[in-house]
Amino acid sequence: MNNSSSPTPTHVPTPTATPTESVPTLTSAFVTYKGHTGPAIGVVWSPDSKLLASCGNDGTVQVWDAKTGTTRWNVTTDRYTFAIAWSPDGKQIAAGGISGSVVLLDAATGHTLAKYQDQSDAIEGLAWSPDGAYLASGSQDNTVDVWDVHGGKKLLTYKGHSAAVAHVAWSPDGKEIASASYDQTVQVWNAKSGQTISTYKGLMAPVWSVAWSPDGKEISAGTGAAGANGPVTANNSAQVWNAATGQSVLTYTGDNGQVYALAWSPDGKELASGGDDDSVRIWNATTGQTRLRLHGQNDIIFGVAWSPDGKALASASADGTVMVWNVQG
Repeated sequence: MNNSSSPTPTHVPTPTATPTESVPTLTSAFVTYKGHTGPAIGVVWSPDSKLLASCGNDGTVQVWDAKTGTTRWNVTTDRYTFAIAWSPDGKQIAAGGISGSVVLLDAATGHTLAKYQDQSDAIEGLAWSPDGAYLASGSQDNTVDVWDVHGGKKLLTYKGHSAAVAHVAWSPDGKEIASASYDQTVQVWNAKSGQTISTYKGLMAPVWSVAWSPDGKEISAGTGAAGANGPVTANNSAQVWNAATGQSVLTYTGDNGQVYALAWSPDGKELASGGDDDSVRIWNATTGQTRLRLHGQNDIIFGVAWSPDGKALASASADGTVMVWNVQG
């Protein structure tokens, strides 16, 4: 079933805070993973915080020990692999890449369990539903597909965007999906029907990253674009807004430039953002105050992921490394 719908409410923000930069900087991670032979694009933790999975322009998905950096397995899934997501039960890893296909892998072995092929351009975003029953894939063909993982069938295609979809995020209650697009919007829509609920236009630039707060009350997104569509050279920021009303809560301009990477801390108090200044900043989600800067990598930060236990942060860089940082306050 295909569902497309026109954007309904449009929310334009009034920023309420702008952070200042005078913070401690960490330059040494406790683990530096060098398994990729090209830029590392995505990174995600296992639900038990013991393992990490990363993907990159070498076309591989690699699973490795978060404490030692020891590789568990390494498989090629595409010519370039841009998106990765670990299932909530820890048993599967989804990966998507330039071919427009999504591959489901056994998290323990790396063996292919299923392959979904429907979208006609590169997959840049993947998100599991909180119950692990469904998977959303965002594509450069402007669409988002929602898949029934158990049945292996596509449930709907969302066609509300007029340009490439970069990333997608599922609401914690499983009812809604937020999608970020080069059309300068984040659209929130019903995960079952595909009906658009709201459209956020406050970033005023192509949108790359999007993340839902753990309590479901707020959404954050950051500007950026890649390939022929990038870079974004003006109006770069990360913003936080009320998911129910569309009211702006915060605009963060912490000098990341393009915000390719964005993640909420598990307690919902902080956000981590990374971009083309080659560093990660950790900042208060309410005030915008920057607490910590992580600067050990030498190229664009394309992915950040907070460990489920809140003790560590992983960052994936175009320099080919993935670093694991101790970020406890």
